[in-house]
Amino acid sequence: MAQWHILRKGLSLCPSLTHEMNLKKHLQLTMSVWTPLESNPEVLTKYIHTFGVTKDWIITDVMGLEPDMLEWIPKPVKSIILLFPCSEIYEKHRAEEQKRLAETEPTYPKDLFYMRQISQNACGTVALLHSVANNEDILLGEGILKDFLYLTKDMAPEERGKALEADEAVRESHQALAQEGQTISDPNEEVYHHFVAFINKASTLYELDGRKMFPIEHGATSNETFLQDAARVCKEFMARDPEELRFTVLALSAAVK
Repeated sequence: MAQWHILRKGLSLCPSLTHEMNLKKHLQLTMSVWTPLESNPEVLTKYIHTFGVTKDWIITDVMGLEPDMLEWIPKPVKSIILLFPCSEIYEKHRAEEQKRLAETEPTYPKDLFYMRQISQNACGTVALLHSVANNEDILLGEGILKDFLYLTKDMAPEERGKALEADEAVRESHQALAQEGQTISDPNEEVYHHFVAFINKASTLYELDGRKMFPIEHGATSNETFLQDAARVCKEFMARDPEELRFTVLALSAAVK
């Protein structure tokens, strides 16, 4: 498998390049703009601890997707987060996938936490929320995430996205952490990359992408095979766009004792 360049900047909005200008005008009227998060493991680890996640859990880089490289990641792994460019190839695949799913009205477990992304540049936070909220083994202390999950537990995905946009505590935490990366963050910077999360729910591998209408099923998985199964799907993202090397893969995993 080809190596990829680790990106440290992530932008949540991935407009189709052919509709970029119209979408920008629409966003100016409908979306709040957050500062992009970097895919920096230290910053993202600090962020989840700010959420109330105990220090038993960290965000770490995944340096390769082959079995020998996956062995280096601390176990257990509870989520894989992928940052990737929103190319025309990706946008075409997303549109075709959404059309197909809309015809079948897919179902998913009632206790799967899924939300739509409303705020521009909030995809890093949405991916972290998806990662933490869908893992009961990750204990939450009192804090902004526990409050947010309680507030939104009975909401539909779109309502959750609107609740996140209105949640000043989460936004302030996001903004503060976005300024702690290796580069200066600009909320208006035009960098089209996107974070998504992969989780194991009810022995099924799900892709959780706040830009999509539904969670995406990627087949059966288990606690023992989740990392390898998620790596397989990440490879599929890369294979669809073989000339593109700007991918970053991260893991929500146990901290090294």
